Amino acid sequence: MTSGLSPAVVGAYLRRLGIDEPEPPSADALFALQRAHVERVPYENLDIQLGRPPGIDPEGSARRLAAGRGGYCFHLNGAFALLLEALGYEVARHVGGVYDDRAARKVSGNHLALSVRVGGGAYFVDTGLGDGPYEPIPLREGRWTQGGFDYSLTPLKNRTGWSFENVGGPFPVMNFRSATATMADFAAEHVRLTTAADSGFVRTLAALRRDATGMDVLRGRTLSRVEAHTDPVKRELATPEEFFEVLAGVFGRELDDLDAADRAALWARATAPVDRGEKQQQEA
Repeated sequence: MTSGLSPAVVGAYLRRLGIDEPEPPSADALFALQRAHVERVPYENLDIQLGRPPGIDPEGSARRLAAGRGGYCFHLNGAFALLLEALGYEVARHVGGVYDDRAARKVSGNHLALSVRVGGGAYFVDTGLGDGPYEPIPLREGRWTQGGFDYSLTPLKNRTGWSFENVGGPFPVMNFRSATATMADFAAEHVRLTTAADSGFVRTLAALRRDATGMDVLRGRTLSRVEAHTDPVKRELATPEEFFEVLAGVFGRELDDLDAADRAALWARATAPVDRGEKQQQEA
């Protein structure tokens, strides 16, 4: 597949990731790219909260990310797949589904997962789970630990795909089919996730950012630092100024696309009661 990204967009995207000169495709270079992506590009739903969800055309998503925005899995993994292809990687897209039931083995289509082949190996790659892995995971049955967090991959029934388990996560299971997919396979689900009244993306403002030792999570105006084997450290953001400073500083979300009315609307959404029963990441 030929990447649809121009050299200018590739360069801007890489600068967003803090990478001046990408290395030739290799497992080590792939790991470095995923680490940079989850550290610097947040999982967030600000535009959905404002009632103007961006589309999931990967080239458009790449431009948005390069300009300092974030998104959810269809944006993050869609753009990252295109960037990897532009850099010479062999990438496959897969229909996935995220669940809070550890026994779930169905595939709903509410998640876009990736696999990448490089250097004779295959890897599960995901920058769009929010609380997902920090680095790629070998695409084979097994268990891995990253920064104190435990993950596993097991085959689905009849080896039609894979079940990824985030052992300590609140939404611990993401299943994906081995068959390759196109972005058209996610179009209807994207409309539902970004417009339906019962969608977590519509109901609750959220942002997540992963790093080597844990993750930062914003839900409403509650900021949490989550690390393995410890209780989350939480604080309430008391003012709009603090709220937007956190979005820009902790999550790396550029705010130049937000006017005064947008900021007022987002602060109002952030201060609304959070529905503790909603499935924000189950609809990832």
